[in-house]
Amino acid sequence: AGAQQSATVANPVSGASPDLLPHFQLEPEDVYIVKNKAVSLACRATPATQIYFKCNGEWVHQGDHVTQHSTDRGTGLPVMEVRIEVTRQQVEKIFGLEEYWCQCVAWSSSGTTKSQKAFVRIAYLRKNFEQEPMAREVSIEQGIVLPCRPPEGIPPAEVEWLRNEELVDPALDANVYVTPEHSLVLRQARLADTANYTCVAKNIVARRRSASAAITVYVNGGWSTWTQWSGCSTSCGRGWQKRSRTCTNPTPLNGGTFCEGQNVQKTACTTLCPVDGVWSEWSKWSVCGAECTHWRSRECSEPAPRNGGRDCHGPELDTRNCTSELCSHAAPGAEDVALYVGLVAVAVCLVLLLLVGVLVYCRKKGGLDADVADSSILTAGFQPVSIKPSKADNPGLLTIQPDLSTTTMTYQGSLCPRQDGPAKLQLPNGHLLSPLGAGRHTLHHSSPAAEGADFVARLSTQSYFRSLPRGTTNMAYGTFNFLGGRLMIPNTGISLLIPPDAIPRGKIYEVYLTLHKQEEVRLPLAGCQTLLSPIVSCGPPGVLLTRPAILAMGHCVEASAENWSIRLKKQSCEGTWEDVLQLGAEPCTELYYCQLEAQACYVFTEQLGRFALVGESLSMAASKRLKLVLFAPAACPSLEYNIRVYCLSDTQDVLKEVIQLEKQLGGQLIGAPRVLHFKDSYHNLRLSIHDMPSSLWKSKLLASYQEIPFYHIWSGLQPFLHCTFTLERLSPSTCELACKIWVWQVEGDGQSFTVNFNIAKDTRFSDWLVPDSEVGAPALVGPSAFKIPFLIRQKIISSLDPPGTRGADWRMLAQKLNLDSHLSFFASKPSPTAMILNLWEARHFPNGNLSQLAAAVAEVGKQDGALFAVSEAEC
Repeated sequence: AGAQQSATVANPVSGASPDLLPHFQLEPEDVYIVKNKAVSLACRATPATQIYFKCNGEWVHQGDHVTQHSTDRGTGLPVMEVRIEVTRQQVEKIFGLEEYWCQCVAWSSSGTTKSQKAFVRIAYLRKNFEQEPMAREVSIEQGIVLPCRPPEGIPPAEVEWLRNEELVDPALDANVYVTPEHSLVLRQARLADTANYTCVAKNIVARRRSASAAITVYVNGGWSTWTQWSGCSTSCGRGWQKRSRTCTNPTPLNGGTFCEGQNVQKTACTTLCPVDGVWSEWSKWSVCGAECTHWRSRECSEPAPRNGGRDCHGPELDTRNCTSELCSHAAPGAEDVALYVGLVAVAVCLVLLLLVGVLVYCRKKGGLDADVADSSILTAGFQPVSIKPSKADNPGLLTIQPDLSTTTMTYQGSLCPRQDGPAKLQLPNGHLLSPLGAGRHTLHHSSPAAEGADFVARLSTQSYFRSLPRGTTNMAYGTFNFLGGRLMIPNTGISLLIPPDAIPRGKIYEVYLTLHKQEEVRLPLAGCQTLLSPIVSCGPPGVLLTRPAILAMGHCVEASAENWSIRLKKQSCEGTWEDVLQLGAEPCTELYYCQLEAQACYVFTEQLGRFALVGESLSMAASKRLKLVLFAPAACPSLEYNIRVYCLSDTQDVLKEVIQLEKQLGGQLIGAPRVLHFKDSYHNLRLSIHDMPSSLWKSKLLASYQEIPFYHIWSGLQPFLHCTFTLERLSPSTCELACKIWVWQVEGDGQSFTVNFNIAKDTRFSDWLVPDSEVGAPALVGPSAFKIPFLIRQKIISSLDPPGTRGADWRMLAQKLNLDSHLSFFASKPSPTAMILNLWEARHFPNGNLSQLAAAVAEVGKQDGALFAVSEAEC
């Protein structure tokens, strides 16, 4: 009701009985004057000899009271009831000074009693809404927020919503709720939500309606699956076959876009013509047998029937009687003896061949020197490795292991430590990886790297070229063989590691890595899904590697299992995006795996293609990291000056694009970027400017703040969202600007920038914009792409892959490197140790600390008792 009411107060006469003090059976209550209608105030007390009203401290004239006397039937005491009327003119006389109030005072022989105060207010409701809902077109399953701020009124107006003139009741529809600020929120837009929405405000005075907002929920078309290929159009020779699909999954509605691409595909086919079989000539007659018969044969082979042709008709064998001198019965058992003799001779030959093979194998194995390096790894266009000869007294010299990549196998060891088995690994006190320091073995590719234009020209002949970005600005490429390598896109945090033996020996692949701008690739998001990473392609698509490559890219999610459901998406050859992995769940395929860290993810993939990380919030506590960056012109020839505040996803690639854009606009960076945690609370992002010297500058912003809609930020599909604050100098000589810029989410976190700079000074971009870790060639081939020397890597793998005593194997190494949560994935691969070292390379290149890795390997070695030493000859 507004002001606080006073309680009933009794003032007894000294010596009088308190039981005979008046007490109120009816007290005046707060009322509202509607239009010009007078209101009535009443009070009733017993026992009472007199009752009068006092309004705003002044007694009401006795003639204005309407008094009624009666007797209480229960007690027999007198009852007195008094009424007065209050008009609008009386209240308006003191308008603006204080609120109009009235109070009853009752007398009896024992004293007086005062009632509570009753406030009289003039009710009203203004005509214009402070904010009305606006018409919108939204995609199905997208959230909708319709704001409404009702007109000012006393008493405050109640708000309700109408959908096509029917009341919206959140209690009957779980998809709808009304916020305390009276905004109507549709959690996920449905086709049935296409309607005209009206905000209605009402109180005791009037009922006001806002302008209707037309909400159109559209559905973008989607292709159905392809039908089966039709039969070939011809039964013999060259023809064609086709398959089709329809734009019905779903069908576009309410202005949604139609499906892109062809609805019919044709391909050439060749049907082999049927060939009927034809008999060959009869063979000569056989000699006359003991049964006085001889025979001849023929074959259905001139030609043989094929492609569904008819078989030959007639007998294959012809037999006749004969009466020559050979027609006599031979001694029984003679033919059986010949058969047995032949079988024995064959068996003896097989035994002799087996013995010869065993002897040759043992001779070769015994004569193989352990210090001889397998030269097969130096093929496929690479120059040989320079290795010093071994010493006779050093049997521990490292050698390049034989190629075991030609067969695919699965690690068979147990995930639990074993307590038996021979000890095999012991490391000296020195660092494991230091002996190869300056003498690292490097392998050089025999041909120079292809130029960007040549590579793009070759790429343009492929069918997938049209889906790649034009130019080579955000592309890295290289030629690789079984020794592997690395591709990096500078200043984006995006790289592709191709480990050794991922490419089959004898093959050479041209591999590319490219970053897509979000307007180039259409990634459909459903419901509350949001893009968490850049969209990255590596290819050529469809290439199946024998070992997983590791794709590294940044993300902007504050990951937690209770707040997020995060999926790795891959685009299929048909152009549809498919979930290939759900992080935190058991993987449904061994082709993909993902290691998610604070600011980057590492995707293990045996199939190259196009990838993106997409998340769906599970609670309103889910948050994304936004990077807030301020830019302003480096020169100001006019009185107007613009400050641009960018709200970006916190990944390096987006920041790189904005920096390039601002360089073209002549902008300069103001201060270091800030990070803001943006929550899934449906609240917009607000930006405002404060503490600007009014004698030197003025803001041309009409409102007190600017807003960026929640869904524009949350979807992640609009990369360069920003607001511009336009300021005006009051004098051309003003060069100093000092102010504060606040950026915050309604009912969420915020950040402030203290701006203090000279607009006449030429400011360059800071060095932090080009991280040291990104400087270098975009493509590294062979051992130069890895921190761990090739020979040391092979030795670690061969020592730690087999299960060891007390768990002194790859499992302990994973634990030392804080990777023990991925033991199941490592164990599913032929070499778990290789997977661990590959992930270490992807995470720590090029500034990884080899000493820390060596210390971890040394800790594993202390758990075992065998010798593992590195000789000087390897240096």
